[in-house]
Amino acid sequence: MAIAFAVACLGIAVFSSMDAVVKHLSLAIGTYNTLLWRSLAGVPMTLGPWLSRKPTWPKGAVLRIHIERGLVAALMAVLFFWGLARTPMAQAIALTFISPLIAQGLAVVLLKERLRRGALLGSGLALVGVIVILSGQAMKAMDGEATLGAIAVMLSAVAYAYNIILMRRQSQVADPYEVAFFQNGIVAIVLACAMPWMAELPPTPHIPALLLAAALASLSLFLLSWAYARAEASYLAPVEFTAFVWASLWGFVVFGEHVRLTTVAGAALIIGGCFIAARSPANLSERDVLP
Repeated sequence: MAIAFAVACLGIAVFSSMDAVVKHLSLAIGTYNTLLWRSLAGVPMTLGPWLSRKPTWPKGAVLRIHIERGLVAALMAVLFFWGLARTPMAQAIALTFISPLIAQGLAVVLLKERLRRGALLGSGLALVGVIVILSGQAMKAMDGEATLGAIAVMLSAVAYAYNIILMRRQSQVADPYEVAFFQNGIVAIVLACAMPWMAELPPTPHIPALLLAAALASLSLFLLSWAYARAEASYLAPVEFTAFVWASLWGFVVFGEHVRLTTVAGAALIIGGCFIAARSPANLSERDVLP
């Protein structure tokens, strides 16, 4: 379980790095074109590793899960990156932290997982950290675009909570190579439906960044799928909170977004919550599990 938790943390770190690349591209060529070309570039990147496993084409329930998660991921990505282009990275990521909390509840209802006190306490502490962060942001000088961006990010967080549950289901019936390929492929197909009206060829200087974004997205999909195949969704959900640390770092380094003292304090609470939630289920007594 501890290894799965560590791999999930690495997956979130890679995913957060991809967020910074995609934000840069979204500001340059638009959210739709960034996501379209990133997904299309990711298809051949993930096809080779999947074919090397000599797979059979998924059927029935497995294919339905791939399609369902691809549709949810496409909606989630458009909302999130449209909002991210209009809000500071740290603030946007903080707003998404409702996802693990919703996901833990969904895991109990949909996956019939037990709700452990450690996971609940860890998420509670992390939520306090989010409140500290948002109080420091103070919504200062937020114009209409920034407000709409914040709303889009929160809507994407609701979709991402369900995506976490689908990730757990998907990882139980398909290996990480298959998950990464179908995620890229289905998202690319969904976005390609609007190509006649919205697609534009990316300028040559932006192609390396698009390839980097595709590689980081594919790697994070592989890592998270591997982790969710080995640990329950409610146990791994608080890992999402570590994204704030990376968002603060990349927001400052890439976009000059300064990190406040309240941001540091909130991040410390978030990390502490993750350590509490990371207690291995094997080490918990019956009284540590909520019925």
